[in-house]
Amino acid sequence: MADQILQFLLTGITVGATYALVALGFAIIYNASDVVNFAQGEFVMIGAMSAVALSAGDNGLPMPVALLLAVLITVCVGVLLQRFAIAPARGASVVTTIIITIGASIFLRGVALLVWGKDIFALPAFSGEQPIHIGQATLLPQNLWVMGGTGVMVLGVHWFFSHTAVGKAVLACSCNRTAAHLMGINVGLMMLIAYGLSAFLGAMAGVLVAPITFTSYDAGVMLGLKGFSAAILGGMGNPMGAVAGGLLLGLIESLSAGLISSGYKDAIGFVILLLVLFFRPSGLFGRASVERV
Repeated sequence: MADQILQFLLTGITVGATYALVALGFAIIYNASDVVNFAQGEFVMIGAMSAVALSAGDNGLPMPVALLLAVLITVCVGVLLQRFAIAPARGASVVTTIIITIGASIFLRGVALLVWGKDIFALPAFSGEQPIHIGQATLLPQNLWVMGGTGVMVLGVHWFFSHTAVGKAVLACSCNRTAAHLMGINVGLMMLIAYGLSAFLGAMAGVLVAPITFTSYDAGVMLGLKGFSAAILGGMGNPMGAVAGGLLLGLIESLSAGLISSGYKDAIGFVILLLVLFFRPSGLFGRASVERV
């Protein structure tokens, strides 16, 4: 039983790390522009599908080059989304911006369907597929890439916002755009950086997890919902809380699938989310109240 629990925990951490990156992308955009970007899951899909397309076949690019270009393509999509869909709606209501991001999600999914079709694809594992044994539990090398990559990116995002002038400028815009503009900060550029960073995180989640879970044109739908749930669970305005929410959601799903039934794992995760929102609407790690001045 102990070995089974360990296996569930290892699986949960891997899944939760993916949710954490998606949730972190949600939190960054929300903090920077007060927008809940429901196209975040499509960033994951575009990163994974682009990497598959660029590396496939005899004339495919080397894997490192394909991954780099896939991430760059996704970042460009994120920047274009902000520039041509979100920026023109500046000052619109919350409902309007949500509808815009949902429309962008549907549009990107439709383009992906036209370009890549309905087939399911997979990336080759980065370091082979020989399992690593930890007691009676097993761990694929790709799981370590997911966990390690997530850890590096979370630390990198924390360093970016804490120790760089650009990161602090983005935070200043999230606090008060007018004051930031009066202080000489290019608010429009900071918004582009925030969306580009969010797209980068989504693309990295996609390329890291694609060798394990496969990918298709609609793979971002459920990942986007799970990432949003994780962001709400941890506290939407708290990036590190969103990361913790992603890990917690992944562990809950894995343990419930193993100990109860795999058919209920999604339902149990969302039920716990609803309970948290009922008793603590700001999330587990969010502030009880948030006032923007």
